[in-house]
Amino acid sequence: MMRIIDLRSDTVTRPTKGMRLTMADAIVGDDVFEDDPTVKQLEAHVAGLFGKEASLFVASGTMGNQVCLKTWGAPGDEVILDVESHIANYEVGTAAAFAGLQLRMIDCPDGIMRAATIKDIIRADDIHHPKTKIVCLENTHNRGGGIVVPLEEMNAVAEVAHERGLIVHLDGARIWNASAASGVPLSDYAAGADSLMCCLSKGLGAPIGSMIVGSKDFIARARRTRKMFGGGMRQVGILAAPGLYALQHNLPRLSEDHKKAALFAEKIRGIDGVRFISDPPQTNIVVLDIANTGKAVPDVLVQLRAAGVLMVPFGKTRIRAVTHLDVTAEDMNAAADTLTRILTG
Repeated sequence: MMRIIDLRSDTVTRPTKGMRLTMADAIVGDDVFEDDPTVKQLEAHVAGLFGKEASLFVASGTMGNQVCLKTWGAPGDEVILDVESHIANYEVGTAAAFAGLQLRMIDCPDGIMRAATIKDIIRADDIHHPKTKIVCLENTHNRGGGIVVPLEEMNAVAEVAHERGLIVHLDGARIWNASAASGVPLSDYAAGADSLMCCLSKGLGAPIGSMIVGSKDFIARARRTRKMFGGGMRQVGILAAPGLYALQHNLPRLSEDHKKAALFAEKIRGIDGVRFISDPPQTNIVVLDIANTGKAVPDVLVQLRAAGVLMVPFGKTRIRAVTHLDVTAEDMNAAADTLTRILTG
C-alpha cells in the first residue's frame, strides 16, 4: 500500500497511543459549571506559560480569535490587521457576521506589521468615522511563509496601539513555533498583547482545541462570549487532557519540524522557476511560488496526490507544505524528489 505523505497542514496529526490513554484516563466534570478539573489544570498551565492571569479552552483557533474580537469590540468598531492575515482570509467573515466589526486590512510586507504603518491609519475621534478599537497581530505568519515576526516589531506596534487606547490581540496559532525558532520565551511574546490565542491542534498534535489567555476580567467576559458562540462544553476534560500531554511531550520537539521543512526546501531549491515566500523557511511552513515554472497549481497538486504526496493551493501560483510530527525526514526527501520530478518533467 502506498504511503501517503500528508503535508496539507500540521492539523492532520493523529493522537499517539500515549495521548489516547491520557484521554481515556482523564478526570472530568461539567466545564460550563467550571468544575472540570482537567480543563482547569490545562488553563492554569497555559496561563503560566504566557505569564497571564487566566486562560480559557476553546474548540478551535477561529473560535478563539473571534471570541476575543467579540469580547473586546462593539458593532461598528474597526479592527486593524494585515490583508494576508488568517482572521481576514480564513475565518469566514465571522468578525462582521457575529460581532459587527469592520476590518481595516493593510498591506504588511513579509507579514510584519510595523508601528510606523499603523500610526497614520488609527482613526481620529470623529463622528463620521468608525472607532478604531483593536489591532491584530499574527505570529508565526501563515501566508508569510511561516515567518517569525520579530519581538521588537510586535512591541513597537503594541506601544503605539496602547498609547492611543487600543486593544492588541495576537493570533498566536503557531506561537509555539515562533518561540522554538527564535528562543524568545512565550511570556515575552504575550507581554504586549491584551489577548492571545494559541492552538493545541497544530504542531503540538492534539486532536482538538485552542487556548485564549489574558487578564482574569477579560477571560471571565470571554467565557460568556464562548457560551454565546455555542462553545460551552461539558465533560471536556477528555479533550483538555491531550492538550496537557502535547505541551509536556510535543512542545520540546517542534524544532525537529523546522529541520524537516529546511531539508525539504534545500532539496527543491535548484528547481528553475521556483521561488520561496520565506527563504530559507523559518519554521514548519514552506510556501512555494511556481509561476515561473510554466506549471499550473491544480495540475501539480493532482500529480502529487497520485504519487502519494498531499499539499494545498495557497494562491493562484502558490503551494504550501507543512511539516509535523507524523512525517519523517525520509518522507520529506521523498516528497521533494516527487515535486522535483513533476516540476521539471
